[in-house]
Amino acid sequence: MDSRLPRPALRRLSPTQQQALGVSVATGAYGLSFGALSVTAGLDVWQTQALSLLLFTGGSQFAFIGIVAAGGGGAAAVATSTLLGIRNGFYGVALAPLMRPLSWRTRVAAAHVTIDESTAVALAQRGSTAAILKARARQGFWWTGIGVFVAWNAITLLGALAGQRLGDPTAWGLDAAAAAAFLALLWPRLDHNVHIWVAAGATAVALALTPVAPAGVPIMAAAVVAIAAGTLTYRRHKTSDEGAP
Repeated sequence: MDSRLPRPALRRLSPTQQQALGVSVATGAYGLSFGALSVTAGLDVWQTQALSLLLFTGGSQFAFIGIVAAGGGGAAAVATSTLLGIRNGFYGVALAPLMRPLSWRTRVAAAHVTIDESTAVALAQRGSTAAILKARARQGFWWTGIGVFVAWNAITLLGALAGQRLGDPTAWGLDAAAAAAFLALLWPRLDHNVHIWVAAGATAVALALTPVAPAGVPIMAAAVVAIAAGTLTYRRHKTSDEGAP
């Protein structure tokens, strides 16, 4: 008779799956903050849930309800949310070589769960061969994307229901959780002097405009700074490459 204890379920998961599960749980927890802040901003529970189900990109969702809560118009809220969501399209470009081939139905599903976390986990995978790398990347993408989707929406609902009873979520520090999430995503990317200067410049522009500009405009202006910096950097590198012997 084998007296050994059964291995815990977590140990039966691959390292990629364990990483995806950890990211999903950690990211989904921020849905509590979003749900509470959303109902406080004036949306009801069903509108809040629709944002998480259909929009499903945390940065855009927080931006949308932030502008609504600050008294900004619908056009500013939608424009800012859309501008932040555009980054997911660029993620698709980076992921495409690892995800092909996909049917059109699968591409639709993949597009919906192409977010910061699923992209980061997929691109972080390593493999001794191209086939192993691709398999691990696809596993990381789908496990993280679906895991975050389930956790985010379930916890958003809890946050929205709790927000109706908690009153002002700022008194519980839930507004700070959103800012902490953004900082956690941004910080690992500040690995080069150029990135640091771009972040500092965009922050300075947003802070300068916040007291005088309508809600949502400072965020869009900061994004313009980042886009301009990226364009100049690209042109500089392109010129250098063309001039190289």
